Amino acid sequence: MTPAHEIRTALPDDVAAIRSILASHGNDGPVVTVDIVGPYVAHLVEHHRAMLSVVGDEVVGFGAVVDAGVSVHLADLFVRPDLLGRGIGRPLLAALFADASRRSTFASDDPRALPLYVRAGMAPLWASLYLEGVGTLLPTPPRTIDVDRADPSRLARLELAWTGVNRSADHEFWGSQGEAESAVVAVGGEPAAIIHARTRQAARVRVVDRLLVRPGVDPVAPTLAALRMAARGGSVQCAVQGPSPVLRVLLDLGFLVYDRDQYMATDAGLVDPARLIPNPGML
Repeated sequence: MTPAHEIRTALPDDVAAIRSILASHGNDGPVVTVDIVGPYVAHLVEHHRAMLSVVGDEVVGFGAVVDAGVSVHLADLFVRPDLLGRGIGRPLLAALFADASRRSTFASDDPRALPLYVRAGMAPLWASLYLEGVGTLLPTPPRTIDVDRADPSRLARLELAWTGVNRSADHEFWGSQGEAESAVVAVGGEPAAIIHARTRQAARVRVVDRLLVRPGVDPVAPTLAALRMAARGGSVQCAVQGPSPVLRVLLDLGFLVYDRDQYMATDAGLVDPARLIPNPGML
């Protein structure tokens, strides 16, 4: 029997309850290095659309979508584990997407997720593979490639020029994350890629939050240079899309796949998988 519940907009005071639901699914935990999940949830609540399913005063479900410009992207959809299969997730998903025609998400291996997203109009398109490797496995960039730290606002301006999408608030967020570094990769003196990287919450491992290559540029060399910078000589993790030519190169260099999701969308042309290494929650 479905419990009587209402759906409402999440507020800043709800962050603790949201984190409790995320933790019950293994998506939050002890802060070993810096807090990553708290600022992420707060950013979704403040700048995007975050909603809750509530029974009485108790939060039993959480979902959020990000306006990624190219699509409305499902960032999170979680129901309290003891209430799974009770009809809470589907109406929450419908409220989040509302009338958005362009939709996307990264579906986990949970067998309940993919059918739900197919019914929401999205098709499974390719695997998104989570890779990890030591930065020293990556080649030293040639002299024609420079990687220079830059203010997040510059990265936002470059993305706007390359794609027509203004994600200034998200770039400011990525650049403010724990131990974050933002950089521009130049090839022959011209900007060719942008990258934000940070540290994981539970381990001193570097993570790519966003890596975007300029249209018309071969993505392999600038991507490798950006990843080498991001690693800081240690390990780096990144979500490489299945069709990307970078995938085979990284595997040949010794990077390993440690997890995978399924990229789903209403249109295969919303993103170029060869040029984007995303934060899966924010596309």
